Amino acid sequence: MSSDSIQPFTIDIPKSEVYRLHRKLVDTHLPAREIVPNAGSKYGPPYGWVQKLYETWRNDFDWYKVQERINTASHFTTYVEDIKIHFAHVRSSRDDAIPLLMVHGWPGSFYEFSKVWTPLANPDDSSQPSFHVIVPSLPGFCFSDWPPRAGWTLQDTARIFDQLMKRLGYKTYMVQCGDWGHWIGREMGANDKYSCKLVHFNFAPSPLPDGIELTDREKEVQRRVDDWLENHMGYAICMRTRPHTIGFGFNDNPMGILTWVGEKYLEAADPKRQDDQAWHLEILATASLYFFTGCIMPTMLCYYENVRHENFAAFAMEPQNRITVPFGYTSFYWDTEPSSKRAVERTGNLVWYKERNDGGHYAALEHPEGIIEDVRELALKAWK
Repeated sequence: MSSDSIQPFTIDIPKSEVYRLHRKLVDTHLPAREIVPNAGSKYGPPYGWVQKLYETWRNDFDWYKVQERINTASHFTTYVEDIKIHFAHVRSSRDDAIPLLMVHGWPGSFYEFSKVWTPLANPDDSSQPSFHVIVPSLPGFCFSDWPPRAGWTLQDTARIFDQLMKRLGYKTYMVQCGDWGHWIGREMGANDKYSCKLVHFNFAPSPLPDGIELTDREKEVQRRVDDWLENHMGYAICMRTRPHTIGFGFNDNPMGILTWVGEKYLEAADPKRQDDQAWHLEILATASLYFFTGCIMPTMLCYYENVRHENFAAFAMEPQNRITVPFGYTSFYWDTEPSSKRAVERTGNLVWYKERNDGGHYAALEHPEGIIEDVRELALKAWK
C-alpha cells in the first residue's frame, strides 16, 4: 500500500464491544442519593440528569442506529505524514460543488456533522450552492491516530488537513469550524501557504474595542463568559496540566466518560435542550464513540498543547493570526463565548455576520438547519 493511498472504511463496532459496554453499565452503581443536598448544577452535573442519562444508556440506547446514521456517509482513512486520518467524504452530484472541510473540537467528533453533510452536498433547491463535504477526525479523536509526539499543535493539524484536501484533488476549499476547530480554520485562513479561500466560524473569541458602551446582548454575554471562566473551567485546567491522570481513570470507564464529556453538552448547549431526550441520545452517541475508540485521553491533548482559554481573544488579535481570506461568523447566543460583530471583525477580513438566539456551542448538531443556511449564504456571497 502506498503512503498516499485512500482506503474505504466502515464504522463497525464489534458486537462483543457493544455487549461489554452494556455489561459495564449494568455493573455500575451510582451514588445512592444526591451527594450534596439541593446542589442543582453548582457542583457539576445534577444528580437527576446523570441518573437519567445512565438509565437511558443502559436500557434504551441503540448503538446500531447511531452506527447506521454514521455510515450513511462514505468513510475513508489515509496516512498523512505517517498519521492515519479518518474522514467522512460526502460528494455532491453537481459539477459546481464547493469543497468544504468541516472541523470539530472537544468534546466533539466527526459525528457532530452527521445531520448536515448530506443536505449540504445535495440541496433540494438547485439555486442553492452544493458542497463536497469532508469531515476528518482530529488526531487523537475516534478513528484517527493519536498525535505522534509531544507538542503537537492545532497548527500541525491544519498542515495535515491541508495535505488531505489536496490529496483528494481539492486545490482550493472552504472551511467551517468551531471550538478547537476554530484555531485550525484561523490558521488556514491567516496563512497563504494553505489553499483555504473562505472560512465560516460558529465560535470565534474576539476582544471588543476599548472604551465602548456595551449593547444589551454584549452585557448578557459578558456575564455568562465571566461565570464560565470563574466557575466552569475545572475541566480545562485538569486537561492542560494532568491529562494522563484523567485519561487512565476514564479510559475504560463509561460513566467517567459520560460525566466528563456530557457535562459540556449540558452546560454549553441551548438550555432548552437540558431535558430533551433526543439531545440525551446525541450525548450518549458521542460518549459511546469515545468509549469504543479509547480516545478520551488523547482528545485532551489539544488543551495541553495550545493556547489557554483566557488568552483566546488576545491570540486572535496577533498579526500572524489575523484572517486574510474572507470569513463569516454566526454568533450563537448560548455558546460559551459568543462574539459580536464589532469584536470579531477586528480579527480579520469579516464579510458576513449573523446572530442566532437559539443554539449553542455544538451548532451543527443543535441547529443543523441554521448551519446549513449560514454556510450557503456565506458561500453565495464570498466564494470566488
